[in-house]
Amino acid sequence: MLLVIYNPACGDRTAKSFVDANVLPLLTDAGKTPDKVVATDLSVPELHPAAIVKEALETSEDDVSIILASGDGTLNDIVSVLSVNPAVGPKSGEHFRLCLALVPSGTANAMYSSLFPPSSEHEAKDPAYRLRSVQALIAGGQTVPLTLAITTFSAHPSARKPPRASVSCVVTSTALHACILHSSEALRESHPGIERFKLAAQENSAKWYNAHAKILPAAGAKYVQVYDPATRAFVRHPDSDRVDPIVDLYGPFIYFLSAINVDRLEPVFRVAPLAGARGQTVPSLDVVVVRPMEDPTMTWDAPETRAAFVEKIWKVMGAAYQDGKHIDLRYNEEGEIVEGGEGPPVVEYFRCGGWEWMPDDIDADAHLVCNDGAISHLDPGGRVVCVAARATSAGGFMIYA
Repeated sequence: MLLVIYNPACGDRTAKSFVDANVLPLLTDAGKTPDKVVATDLSVPELHPAAIVKEALETSEDDVSIILASGDGTLNDIVSVLSVNPAVGPKSGEHFRLCLALVPSGTANAMYSSLFPPSSEHEAKDPAYRLRSVQALIAGGQTVPLTLAITTFSAHPSARKPPRASVSCVVTSTALHACILHSSEALRESHPGIERFKLAAQENSAKWYNAHAKILPAAGAKYVQVYDPATRAFVRHPDSDRVDPIVDLYGPFIYFLSAINVDRLEPVFRVAPLAGARGQTVPSLDVVVVRPMEDPTMTWDAPETRAAFVEKIWKVMGAAYQDGKHIDLRYNEEGEIVEGGEGPPVVEYFRCGGWEWMPDDIDADAHLVCNDGAISHLDPGGRVVCVAARATSAGGFMIYA
């Protein structure tokens, strides 16, 4: 069974016209006729993207393939809901396997641009480029299994509230990235493109976030790995050993983001340049951290020091747009950010199995958590635990790539 699903409200709202003008003619030329072409509508329960897919899984005797014209948020709608409320029948449990071809139609399209890295922002808009996953489906090409990040929100024990879980497949973050996504929602109507994220970043650029974090080793691993700019490879973190493999990180933080399956959040913004779904045998997360007190010239947290660090965080973010060069930046003795040298890394880049985040009770912004664009507010005294997992032994969610 072949379904074409598109989200008419995502990105610049051109998903339907692109499907009509490009996807359907391509399928016709290949001798394939979709069983259904459906527009999503979150206000209608049966037109929720997960409901559309779930019905197909439960009613079709054949394998189900999906062509999804949307952004990362709609992909998350499918993955997160079906992970918690799976389809019933022969395609459920350990036999669950859903293959999707993506048509990038959202704002950032992190998953698609990570699987098919564009040579430029111009190429990312080319119709031929946007059809590569569909071409792979038509050709019966390979699929890549997605790793899932399971995030558990726990309130303070005195609150007597049960934990709440959320599933993501692109990014889970706190600190600056979560605040950017939170602020950008107010700009969605006036700035539907990625420009709204840059405006939101300027609004939050002087904020620091007080929290305590723990980095956890991947399943089967004996220690946490950290990127070493000298060797340009992941090595054992010096604070992680067989007796105590967990790495403690103390704030303040500016940036704390874990990437799942993706090396970039925009076509040329490679925030986790060594990450990606291809070739991943053990579920893991790549976690990117910036802590201002790692700067040897920073000795206290004050409004003037936060203002002084803004230029440095922009330099880090700018380097991420230069093919992920930010992970090789270091501080010199004067606290200047340089390429090369032997000073401490500006960016702490971990490969791990998960992490724990415990924000300071009085820091409201540190309680924001982003799961694939959806913002959650952690209760005071609560904590967040995020771990990597694979959906099923049969593959779970697969992307034509």
